[in-house]
Amino acid sequence: MKVTVCIGSSCHIKGSHRVVEALQKLIAENKVGDKVTLAGTFCMGNCQQGVCVTVDEQFHSVSPETVEEFFAKEILAKV
Repeated sequence: MKVTVCIGSSCHIKGSHRVVEALQKLIAENKVGDKVTLAGTFCMGNCQQGVCVTVDEQFHSVSPETVEEFFAKEILAKV
């Protein structure tokens, strides 16, 4: 599974750094690092919906406040 987080300027302002840190921590805590590849990219073209995250090319809007729920539903439940 490939998880890509936008780190462009708009998403950065909306907390992409905190989303990345939280995902790194959750991936490690749940021992799914062998099944999940976390990557960063610049603008995904959905700046108004940021922080933009894709899971195997499927778009999601995530915030630092919703990242744990997102991880449980869209990543952990599917690996």
